[in-house]
Amino acid sequence: MRLALFQPDIPQNVGAALRLGACLGVPVDVIEPCGFPLSDAGVRRAAMDYGALADLKRHAGWTDFLESAERAEGRLILFTTKGARAFHGFDFRPGDTLLFGRESSGAPPEVHAAAQARLYIPLAPGARSLNLTVSAAIALSEALRQTHAFPTGAPTG
Repeated sequence: MRLALFQPDIPQNVGAALRLGACLGVPVDVIEPCGFPLSDAGVRRAAMDYGALADLKRHAGWTDFLESAERAEGRLILFTTKGARAFHGFDFRPGDTLLFGRESSGAPPEVHAAAQARLYIPLAPGARSLNLTVSAAIALSEALRQTHAFPTGAPTG
């Protein structure tokens, strides 16, 4: 299981996604360019003390991501407000990559076309969307639950 962010706009969301990945043992792919300078120092600052625990893979662009070794296994599952199916009725597999689009504009047509599934998270009437990392946490939790891949460690706090 992997978590991928397509050209994120907000550094705090990348930091929160890295913390999510670190805590759940899931690698995070960031597909550049980002809407902010993605420096090592910036990642460390945004991820706080979880940056060192996170398994981060940066990709120079969409093509680089598609051709990477990380994409050799599993399906590409895009989460989008334009999704065809609700995420909770989908059968996740261990090798899936859960992909989230840019906060400001979502994912372009070529990203939609590359996905093996396009899913949405149902919301209450009148609600437009969730925060990127909140959406990622909801989706990743369901995928890990289905694949029995949650970490087994006890709480440490």
